[in-house]
Amino acid sequence: MYAIVRAGGHQEKVSVGDEIEVNRVPEEPGATIELPAVMVVSDGAVKTGTDAAGVTVAAEVMDHHRGPKIKVLRYKNKTGYRRRQGHRQDLTRLRVTSIG
Repeated sequence: MYAIVRAGGHQEKVSVGDEIEVNRVPEEPGATIELPAVMVVSDGAVKTGTDAAGVTVAAEVMDHHRGPKIKVLRYKNKTGYRRRQGHRQDLTRLRVTSIG
């Protein structure tokens, strides 16, 4: 059994016991949050749309951390224009505890 959930502006495929990284959520480590299911697949039966609207996926907040450094470089040839900027996304690691 697995589900497609909406988490932090993205959609993730999860099953029980999986750990996923999503954009930072305000809950503290150890707290439980519920993610809305977009699609649920169980024993070959697929539930989408309004059928999956009643299904929620429970996940435990493991920790908060920052993602890898992303380097952004803008460069224009022959004009001497260079701009360098870095970015690190704030992330939360979740462990899926139940589906349904």
